[in-house]
Amino acid sequence: MRNALILLVLFATILGPSLVIAAISYASIHALGRNPSAAPKILIAMIVSLVFAESISVIALLVLFQLFAK
Repeated sequence: MRNALILLVLFATILGPSLVIAAISYASIHALGRNPSAAPKILIAMIVSLVFAESISVIALLVLFQLFAK
């Protein structure tokens, strides 16, 4: 039972940020296609958003490992 819970929480901590990264990438590529001259502003916003999504996933994994440590 405990292993199933660990796998479920691990799946959620990986799937959430992955979906956010996919949405950010899709939106930035769509925005660049509509307005290529705004590339520097879009790139900076995209990088900041990706860094926040990755940091949330790393923190969630660290919390997960601390909660389920044997």
